[in-house]
Amino acid sequence: MHRPATLLLGFLFIGSAWAQEDKKTDDLKPADPDTGESTVEETTLGLLPRPFERWGIKFAATYIGEALGNPSGGLKRGSVYEGRLNLAVDVDFEKLAGLRELTFHANMFQIHGGGLSRGALLNFMDVSGIEALPSTRLYEAWFERKWGSHLALRAGQLAADTEFMTAKYTDVFTNASLGWPAGLSLNLPGGGPSPPLAAVGARLRADLSDNLTVLGAVFNGDSAGPGPDDPQLRNRYGVNFRINDPPLVLGEAQFLWNAKKGDPGLDGKIKLGGWRHFGLFNDQRFDGAGVSLADTASNGMPGLLRGDFGLYAVAEQKIYRVGGDDDRGIGVFARASYSPPDRNLINYYADTGIEFIGLTDGRPKDKFGVAAAYAHVSPRARALDLDFQRLVAPARPARSFEGLLTAVYQYEIRAGWTLQPNFQFIVHPGGGATNPLSSLPGKALKNAEVFGLRTVLKF
Repeated sequence: MHRPATLLLGFLFIGSAWAQEDKKTDDLKPADPDTGESTVEETTLGLLPRPFERWGIKFAATYIGEALGNPSGGLKRGSVYEGRLNLAVDVDFEKLAGLRELTFHANMFQIHGGGLSRGALLNFMDVSGIEALPSTRLYEAWFERKWGSHLALRAGQLAADTEFMTAKYTDVFTNASLGWPAGLSLNLPGGGPSPPLAAVGARLRADLSDNLTVLGAVFNGDSAGPGPDDPQLRNRYGVNFRINDPPLVLGEAQFLWNAKKGDPGLDGKIKLGGWRHFGLFNDQRFDGAGVSLADTASNGMPGLLRGDFGLYAVAEQKIYRVGGDDDRGIGVFARASYSPPDRNLINYYADTGIEFIGLTDGRPKDKFGVAAAYAHVSPRARALDLDFQRLVAPARPARSFEGLLTAVYQYEIRAGWTLQPNFQFIVHPGGGATNPLSSLPGKALKNAEVFGLRTVLKF
């Protein structure tokens, strides 16, 4: 483990973050990986002492607790309570030690409770962004350094979901796929660098102009490492610090308009990006000899294909502003992605939605959102299901797609404390059936209704 430590110390003196006073700062602040809210914001309950802030050290704690239940659909009916405590520290080394434009961020999770998607629904798009196996684990730990006001390097143990394929108006939603989309989480090893597993890597960000930003990042391609069991068990405490697996590379260009605070026009953004993984991926239908995995002549081991990639686009636009307030109003978003079908379970993914923020003067911080998402089962995976129909059981269902409709209201009880009732309707959980190679081969899954109540407290 001395190699990652050496890597981090090396980056300490070559690369960090800056904060321009415009809307682009939404993408730059260290954020809670599920609420999307900055861990360094002052809007808290004010329960934590702040004796070290004059030295550039800030501590933050965010607790998310929620109850979820599905009265119908999925594999079975169920209800759970789950929670996650996020403890974070941010250090400004210019205040602490005179090292200009150098910062540090780290956070850890204490995760407890059950998971409704894992235990009862078996769907693709997890109904909660905090669903994970119970554990206490390190999540992120990175340094960031800037050059001037337009270039920044971040390095250490990083997450990708706070910067890549993000949309500003998804922050109110509680479904995990409206944060880190299923087109990435289901196709990348271990779900990719996203909660609850970040990965060792580095990210370079450049603001080329007020209207154009580019990002590039390289990560260790599997934060848990290879193995047949759950990746969260292989990296139970978030301290594997793996650096020898085939890499994952991401790139994104962001085109902005009306991006400055106070611009009279309505702000918006288009993002175009992609990823490339250099590891081996399982064929979704055939073994190494080209025989269907449903055939008794197959050895039962999926064929291995070299490398994988994905392309994506994001659009977001504010369509109404309340007075001169840059934060309040109505915003819309849409995202879409593609990955090759022979080695990916999901080849097409798309979501879209609308968010209403502080429309009344009496409730300026309340939010309401409605969204829909679609995850298409790749033709290669569906062909395997049809092989099982033909060769094993004619009545066995074939997977097609999973759809999601969701509505969420976020009510601010007081600064730092919110309550979020939410509803999700899941069409064809798991594509309509379980994986034919799983422990529940080809089990039909019915449409599900999920009711939830989440509370978020920032101390």
